[in-house]
Amino acid sequence: MKIVVTSVLVDDQAKALAFYRDVLGFEPKHDIPMGEHRWLTLTSPGDPDGVELLLEPDVHPAAKPFKSAIKQDGIPYTFFGVDDVHAEYARLCAAGVRFTQPPTSVGPVTLAVFDDTCGNLIQIVQRN
Repeated sequence: MKIVVTSVLVDDQAKALAFYRDVLGFEPKHDIPMGEHRWLTLTSPGDPDGVELLLEPDVHPAAKPFKSAIKQDGIPYTFFGVDDVHAEYARLCAAGVRFTQPPTSVGPVTLAVFDDTCGNLIQIVQRN
């Protein structure tokens, strides 16, 4: 068994696609109309057959309160691995991304947390 798709709840799929593709650098994999929404996935650059990130509409009644509560508590919705947190932090800051936590060394990892503009905090992490 292996993970093939994971999701992040987003308040607007078009806005999320622009952020996750154009700012973060993920590559579109599937964009399939499904009524009011889309099956919209992205993969890591250079890994088109890797794990897909589904930009999942937060339309379920429990989604918005859940997202709001964990964001208010400063808890990242998900984590992305990077080779160099400091370089990614600088690149994303230059692109206008708002960080809630700058790069911080925590034991075996260095991490930083940013707002994805779609209702979530996202953590980037580098193993030291």
